[in-house]
Amino acid sequence: MKNKDLLKQENMELMQALSKAMKDDDQDAMAEAFTQFASGVQERIMEEYGELRQSRDTAVLASRGIRQLTAEETKFYQAWIEAAKSPNPQQALVDINKAMPETIMDSVIEDMQEAHPLLSAVDFTNCQGAIKMIVNADNIDLATWDALTTAISTELAGKIDTMDMTLAKLSAFIPVPKDMLSLGPVWLDNYTRIILSEASAGGLEKGILKGTGKNQPIGMCKDLDGAVTQGVYADKTKITLTSLNPAEYCAAVAPLAKKPLGGYRTVPEVMLVVNPVDYIQKVLPSSTVRAADGTYKNNIFPYPTKVVQSSVLNEGEAILGLPKKYFMGVGAGSSGKIEYSDEYQFLEDNRVYITKMYGMGRPKDNNAFIYLDISKLKPLPLEVKVTNGLEVEVTNGEDNPVVTKAKATS
Repeated sequence: MKNKDLLKQENMELMQALSKAMKDDDQDAMAEAFTQFASGVQERIMEEYGELRQSRDTAVLASRGIRQLTAEETKFYQAWIEAAKSPNPQQALVDINKAMPETIMDSVIEDMQEAHPLLSAVDFTNCQGAIKMIVNADNIDLATWDALTTAISTELAGKIDTMDMTLAKLSAFIPVPKDMLSLGPVWLDNYTRIILSEASAGGLEKGILKGTGKNQPIGMCKDLDGAVTQGVYADKTKITLTSLNPAEYCAAVAPLAKKPLGGYRTVPEVMLVVNPVDYIQKVLPSSTVRAADGTYKNNIFPYPTKVVQSSVLNEGEAILGLPKKYFMGVGAGSSGKIEYSDEYQFLEDNRVYITKMYGMGRPKDNNAFIYLDISKLKPLPLEVKVTNGLEVEVTNGEDNPVVTKAKATS
């Protein structure tokens, strides 16, 4: 039996390998990484089952991801288990004709948002069964104090857009070992949610940030007003950012306060998405100051900023924007069924099932995100001030400078 910390570390490494394979679009590497990831999840759940199967403490179970199921969810999983144990699972699953309850997808989305900061930052909605979603494209108040004339009706209608939620399909494979079926609905739910959330989150993150728009979401880095070639949207022109000093950084933020069709909006906070290596080598040195007590303070920006790391972005590039101005809708489609798949046999002694998630995402307007080139981002400079005959070395982000070296001056 493996140590829990070791299992957790192994799962993190496997998820990193899966994320890299998805980024590189390496099908073989994806299959191998997913195989190992699913095996790790199975091993962890079997161990937890051995520890907690006698527990009746719902708080303890919930803390380990074991939730109380609704009657509808229990019925769904029980039907799945019975079908999976039958000699012909493919036909048995067709016969039960039962869709995945919407509450399961709600839990999957919550799990993804908890583990992935980008997914919790955007406007992420469960669009189970929906064909089209209505989007307020220009973020205006869809109301007027004036009489509703034809001209006003036309203007308001121009601010509303619809998004076809069936344009993009994200297929999630769920390899289920026979031993897992014997654990019952509650534990099968835990396993299914982990597989769906982790396997889907990487694909969603890639679509949200850099999706081409062709059979996938339109990414934050894409130009909604630019050329569209065979369904693929062009990238926005990158804006070079060389420092995080107030003048340059606020100049980069300022365009976000302009609505694309005229007018302005308040911007309480922005999100900066960067590659993990750039965060360590560029953003931290550019946003770290030394406090009066000699300690360091990180992520000090001249404008309220939430930094999110993502391996989807390459080194040297970043995305600055308003996360709630990105709409992402995901659901299990109109059928939402679990299907048997004999096309993919990732693991021995497993039956592989597949559920198709449909959805679409895109920026709500073209001014909501800025594509940045941070390859030349410089560390925070030090200023030297002369105070009371001493030469004092300070950072430009502190009101109470630290004397790091001092000497008498004539």
